[in-house]
Amino acid sequence: MTKLKNIKVVVSDLDGTLLNPQHRISEYTKSIFQELHNQGYLIVVATGRHHLDAMAIIETLAVPVYLVSSNGGRIHSPNKEELFAFNLDSDVVKAALNIEIDPDVTVVLFKENVWQTNKWNERLNSFQAELKYRPELVDYKTIEDFKAIKIFFSCDNHEKLVKVRDAVLANSSEHLHHAFSLPTCLEFMDKSVDKAVAIAKVLEKEGFTLDEAISFGDGFNDLQMLSATGKGLIMGNAPSILKDALPDLEVIKTNAEDGVAKYIASKILDKEFATS
Repeated sequence: MTKLKNIKVVVSDLDGTLLNPQHRISEYTKSIFQELHNQGYLIVVATGRHHLDAMAIIETLAVPVYLVSSNGGRIHSPNKEELFAFNLDSDVVKAALNIEIDPDVTVVLFKENVWQTNKWNERLNSFQAELKYRPELVDYKTIEDFKAIKIFFSCDNHEKLVKVRDAVLANSSEHLHHAFSLPTCLEFMDKSVDKAVAIAKVLEKEGFTLDEAISFGDGFNDLQMLSATGKGLIMGNAPSILKDALPDLEVIKTNAEDGVAKYIASKILDKEFATS
């Protein structure tokens, strides 16, 4: 029988969580989420990805899913209706980028239909099986409209991103908050935008509370979400710094082991469905 009886909502991050290391949702995970839907659970995906990119992924689940994207900058209903949208003002973004940026750092502005970047980055492109959300190469010194959903920096050298973080916050700390979704990925959003805030909006619309939700995540952009829900689970592949920041939360199997699906099968769904 069901072990977590008070849980009515399942919330999951994508990369490093619901997705395996090949950035795919496994067939086993799909079967578990189909059963979740069949048993009446509300499903929410909360990701740092852009909604166009994320929608192409969650469609493979073949069940109704609320989508929180861009770390809370957008909310879409299961029928793809936009329920919430927030953009950073052009002047705020321009001020944030008015810093010295190491040439090894890739800079990205999440726009509504494209992502503007200062250089081609094969590793970032590999996160999309198909380019549903297309990159546009730009020179930030020549563009005029800086309005964006969020600002994103990527670099294999974490210390270079730390320097970017400190420089941006020195210019714009009153407007922005940040998160390292991965040690190689730094993201800036408006202070009013966060996954947990957006999830609360979805649950209010559907008549649920955060206490009735369970969440799964692996990055620092998941920290507020993991803390706010009734139960938060940290992926085994999450960096130790996240585990140390949330020492009271349980660490489960990795994304390579279908950790989310296996936890749901054993702790939420009927026991007889727990075998893969």
